[in-house]
Amino acid sequence: MSRRCELTAKGVQTGHKVSHSNIKTKRRFLPNLVNVTFLSDALGRPVRLRVSTNALKSVDHRGGLDAFLLKASVAELSPKAAELKRAIAKKKAAEPAAAAS
Repeated sequence: MSRRCELTAKGVQTGHKVSHSNIKTKRRFLPNLVNVTFLSDALGRPVRLRVSTNALKSVDHRGGLDAFLLKASVAELSPKAAELKRAIAKKKAAEPAAAAS
């Protein structure tokens, strides 16, 4: 499993560890990833994703998982999140048609 956020595509960064004597050695900065269960209003079921804590704040700020995925571009989403986005968009498109009948 890669160390990449499934919603924001935040991944590993590299840099230097600098000692007191200014010797630089390579190191990795890992994203703060957590396993989270989101509730999708449109799908009516829980969804498990591995996301960064920064993405948790973004999802909350945008008004939930459904709103976040509908606004996000498919290029930065994982394949699992992109599939969820398609399913949510399909459900949202079917809702007005069902209500009009």
